[in-house]
Amino acid sequence: MKNSVILKSFPNGISVILDGTISFQELLADIGVKFREADGFFKDASVAISIEGRELTEEQEREILDAITQNSRLKILCLMGKDEEKNLKFLGVQSKLNFQNDENSGQFYRGTLKDGASIETEHSIIILGDVCEGSCVYSNKDIVVLGTLTGDVYAGAGGNSNHFVVALNMLPGILQIGDYVYNSQPQKTMRWGFKKPHTVPKIAYTRDGEVQIESITKELLDNFTL
Repeated sequence: MKNSVILKSFPNGISVILDGTISFQELLADIGVKFREADGFFKDASVAISIEGRELTEEQEREILDAITQNSRLKILCLMGKDEEKNLKFLGVQSKLNFQNDENSGQFYRGTLKDGASIETEHSIIILGDVCEGSCVYSNKDIVVLGTLTGDVYAGAGGNSNHFVVALNMLPGILQIGDYVYNSQPQKTMRWGFKKPHTVPKIAYTRDGEVQIESITKELLDNFTL
């Protein structure tokens, strides 16, 4: 296993640097050993994972993530992709907003949810992609969309309103937290009818019996409570 798997920490995450010459099955075994050895150091941290060093299929990426979770106490929030701008936005948001610290609190889905697709989970979820119009996400806890949200999202779906929805581009169809539904406003348009771009990450949460949506700022996060 000599240097076939190298772990490097970065803020809120771990880079897993892989040998590109050995077989994938041998590599999986080495990953398991490496994370068992590092378990006392990383403990039960919530982290993003970056995999480097060799080209992988999505199935191989899933097998690697399974090997990590089966051999450590880490809570994997997401698999970092090659979109550097989106990665940086994620790290900025995730460093301020932590999922509730209970067992198996975070899950991730990598890909875009298109019309007719849906996800249901009892846990908090991070979606690495867009949630398109006609798709739905149901979570008993929190929802983070690292992309554009134009579909329907239901956070706190079990009836608990002490949860939130975050999106890099917040344009939801239906947005509900617990029993409260957001009353969306018509989108403002520019001359010739084009919509103004909305690229500032936003958070939706409940306050005074209503769903509020606000831009994510340092001042907001410093005083953010649920």
